[in-house]
Order: sequence, then structure tokens, then C-alpha cells
Amino acid sequence: MADGRDRVLQDAASRGVDVRIVERPAAGSLHEAAALLGIQPGDIVKTLVVKRHSGDYLFALVPGGRKISWAKLRSLVGANKLSLPDADLALEATGYERGTITPFGSTTAWPVFADSSIVGRTVAMGAGAHGYSAFVDADALIKGFDATVADITEPE
Repeated sequence: MADGRDRVLQDAASRGVDVRIVERPAAGSLHEAAALLGIQPGDIVKTLVVKRHSGDYLFALVPGGRKISWAKLRSLVGANKLSLPDADLALEATGYERGTITPFGSTTAWPVFADSSIVGRTVAMGAGAHGYSAFVDADALIKGFDATVADITEPE
């Protein structure tokens, strides 16, 4: 299987989305990570793998300083039960380890749900490998995945 970063770049190119992958040092907190990358904490977007009761998954794009609003997401996707799978299931569902997960290059193209607060911003997200971040225009990301954009988060 291709290196995670290669999978990210290949999938992004196939979707017409420009992605810039940068090496980054380990950080102990969201604020430290943002400072190291020279961005605001809200510009770091976590890609969370969410398991539906039916057994399939979706990606939720959640900006730093916010968390999934389970009630909002359940209502949006029409599901009574959603959960975060354990690390092994997330790896199986995406081909990526936690901390590296991105919809780009996922082994399965799960639906993408993006929090509306990322619209119009350049964001940093998982790059398919530890120690790297992928910078991408959120609007291009949303278009490339035909993502559903909605208010799916609340402050942490």
C-alpha cells in the first residue's frame, strides 16, 4: 500500500484539490500545535471517523476548539445512534491511524460532513502519516468530496 502521504496527494489531485503537506513537530496541545504551524487553533481540523448503528461510517470535519454535537449530527444524518469507533476500527475503516486520518486517500470513501465554521478558510488536517499536516482550502475540500456542510459542532 502506498505511503499515507502519497495516498493523500494522489486522491487530492484526482479531485482537483491542491494540498500542501508540511512536516511538523509533535505538540502537547491544540494551541501549541497551532503556534508551531503559524495558524489559529480553529484552523486545525480534526477528521473524526464516526460509526453509524448500521455499521458503516462517515467523516466529521471538526475545527480545533470545538467538538461534535451528537444531537446535531444525529439529526442531520437521520440516525438514532452514532459513536466514535476504537482505534483499530478507525484504522480498518480508513487505512489511517488516529492522528493521521483524513478523507483524502481513505481506503473507503465515506461521506464527509464539514462543520460550517470552516467555510472560506485554509485549514490544516491529518496528512496520512504521523508528523505531518496537510494544508488545504476548505472550500475546495468541501467541493472535492461533495461534503455536507452544516453546524455539527459546539464549543469544547
